[in-house]
Amino acid sequence: MSGVNRVLFDAPGPRARRRIAVASVVSVLVMAGVVVLGLVQFGRNGQLVAAKWTYFTQAPILRFLLSGIGTTGEVAAVCAVLALPLGAVLALGRMSDSRVLTAVCVVFIEFFRSVPLLMVIYIFLLAVPKSGYTFPVFWQLVIPIVLCSGAVLAEVFRAGVMALDSGQSEAAYALGMKRRQVMWIVVFPQAIRLVVPTLVSQLVSLLKDSTLGYAVSVAELLNQAKDLSSYTHYFIQSYTVVAVVYILVNAAISQFAHALERRARRKPRAGGVVPDPDGTRPATELDSETLRVA
Repeated sequence: MSGVNRVLFDAPGPRARRRIAVASVVSVLVMAGVVVLGLVQFGRNGQLVAAKWTYFTQAPILRFLLSGIGTTGEVAAVCAVLALPLGAVLALGRMSDSRVLTAVCVVFIEFFRSVPLLMVIYIFLLAVPKSGYTFPVFWQLVIPIVLCSGAVLAEVFRAGVMALDSGQSEAAYALGMKRRQVMWIVVFPQAIRLVVPTLVSQLVSLLKDSTLGYAVSVAELLNQAKDLSSYTHYFIQSYTVVAVVYILVNAAISQFAHALERRARRKPRAGGVVPDPDGTRPATELDSETLRVA
C-alpha cells in the first residue's frame, strides 16, 4: 500500500486480508456459476450451434464489421485530436487572470460535464437544424463528443497543473518570467506529462461514446451489429462478437496507459548529461564547473 493510501485508509490486518481473499474467491465462483448457467441456457435454446457462430467468419460479414470498426476508430481519433486542445484551452482559460474569461470557461466546463452526452447529440440532431444550420451526420456525433470530452479533459489538465509543486512556478518567476510564460513554458508542459496516462485512458471513454452513433445513424461498430442482427436474427451472436472486439480494443488502450504510467513513475538516473549549448565541447557528466555555475 502506498504512502497516500496509508494516510487515507488503514492497512488491512491478517483477518481482514483473509476476509478479502474469501470474498474474492466467492465472487469469482458466483460469476463463474452465472456464466455457466447462461451457457447452459443458450445451449438449450440452440444459441451455441456452430453454424450461428461460423457465420461471422464469412468474408462479406467480416468486411461489414471491419467497416464499422474503421468508422469507430475514425470517430475516436477525430474526437481525440479536437478534444485535447479544446480541454487545454479551457483549462488555461479557467486559470487565467481575467475574471470574464474564467467565468466563461467555468460555465462551459460545468455545463458540458453535467449534461448527458445523448442530450447534446439530440440537440445537434433536432434543435440545431431548426435554426438553419445543418451538420453532416458524422459531425452531429463528433461535435457533441468533443464538447463533452473537452470539458472533462479541461479538469484533467487543471488537476495536473494543481498537482505540480509551487517551487516550479516560483523559480520561473524568480528568473523574470511573466505569468503567461510561466504557464506555457514551465508549468503546463510538466502538467501534461503528469496526466498522460489519464489522457490515454480517456480514449476508452471516446470509444464507448462513439456507440451513441446509432442516434444519428453513423455506421459505427455497434450500429453495424444492430443492422446485422436485424438482418440475420442472430442477436446474441452479433452483440457478443462486437462486445469482444470492444473489450480487446479497450484492453489494449488500457495496457498502453499502464505502460505510460509505469514509465512516468521511473526515477531519473543520478548524474545527468549536460549538453554544451554552444557546441564547443561534447556533452559530459556533471562536473565541478557545472555545479559552480548552478
